[in-house]
Amino acid sequence: MAAREFSGRSGRGTDRTGLPGWRARQHRCRRRRSCHAVKLIDRRPLQIPAFRRLWTASAVAAVGGSFSLVAVPTQLFTLTGSSATVGVSAVISTCALIVSALGSGALSDTMDCRRLLLAGNAGLGLAYVGLWLNAELDSVAVLLVLVALYGLSFGVTMTTMGAAVPRVVPNEQLVAANSLSALTRYTGAVVGPLLAGLLIPAVGLGTLYLLDSVAMLVVLWAVGKLPAMPRPRRRGIARQLGEGFRYLARERILVAILVVDMAAMVLAMPVALFPELAEQAYGGSAGGGVELGLLFSAYPTGVLLAGLMSGTFSRARRHGALMASAATVWGGCVVVLGLAAHLWIAVFALVAGGAVNFVLSTFRNTIAQAYTDEAMRGRIQGALTVVLMGGPQLANVVHGFAGAWIGAQWAIGIGGALAALTVLLVLRAVPELWRYGDSP
Repeated sequence: MAAREFSGRSGRGTDRTGLPGWRARQHRCRRRRSCHAVKLIDRRPLQIPAFRRLWTASAVAAVGGSFSLVAVPTQLFTLTGSSATVGVSAVISTCALIVSALGSGALSDTMDCRRLLLAGNAGLGLAYVGLWLNAELDSVAVLLVLVALYGLSFGVTMTTMGAAVPRVVPNEQLVAANSLSALTRYTGAVVGPLLAGLLIPAVGLGTLYLLDSVAMLVVLWAVGKLPAMPRPRRRGIARQLGEGFRYLARERILVAILVVDMAAMVLAMPVALFPELAEQAYGGSAGGGVELGLLFSAYPTGVLLAGLMSGTFSRARRHGALMASAATVWGGCVVVLGLAAHLWIAVFALVAGGAVNFVLSTFRNTIAQAYTDEAMRGRIQGALTVVLMGGPQLANVVHGFAGAWIGAQWAIGIGGALAALTVLLVLRAVPELWRYGDSP
């Protein structure tokens, strides 16, 4: 034993690698670094039964529950022949979601999250059943009412899910848990509409709504298996919302991540300009084509690639620096998109942008969940849900008008530059965001 210890210290002798002691240690260090350089999904949170059930519910809802996102606009346009009606339905759903996100955020701080999740998912199930029945009635008015019910219920589930995760997952695994949740959400956003587009001609809209309803039965079963998450009772939602806004105004880091996220979601999310960009900049055919398909698929491809390699950063400590850096790089990717003279450059910029946006969203959620006082988590999560769901809708309006005024490429490039500049200004005003998470 003594000889072996002396051999290791002096650098003489060999170990089981067959190399001298000091070279063996270097060899092992290099192997460890290469193994840890890129890691696939960090599955540690799935070993926690409560999170595993939450994740199962979100995974089923992400894919199975997304069919109606394609079916509803398709049915509305078929019935009315008007894209304006489709736009009205989007406004109704978004407004309902914002109201319910703020209200359910306050409720999740005073109620059992499991009951709120059951109520929200039951509301989604009722909306899907109603859509299935209305597929034969073809009533536009009923369809719009059901869209409002969907928005209300979805706002409840999104907000409560975000508030429930830190109650079942330890802080050191929050990055991994949020990565898993984001991966399922984005996978559903890609796979669900793709399957819906293939299934509508084959089985019809009614069957898609029925499949959504069946998927919600699985979600309700998974949520029903969750343990109770009781909270102290308080009265007056309006008072609780006021307390939440005052708390948010006092916490500079929370304000900073909301501003950074809003800049990324609104100033640098030019999806509304993709059709014009594909046709005028890259010679795509009017009404669609390969160019448009590549632009729309590039961003989610980057998101999924980052999600599959999320184990690479799931143990990182510098959460604030990583979030701010990802937001700045996202703005830079959008600038490159605006300047891109060739389609392949634009596609590469969007793939890279999707990857860094996954990092941004993962650390945004992690910081908000870990930093916020437990008594306020639901209300802060409600504010994040409003930004996450309302930001892209506002971005469509902003970029639509900007594109009509100065052209698609200029609007995209300026938007990306403004987003990156906003992040830098936030870091100057709130330098503690950059330092957040530095301590072990």
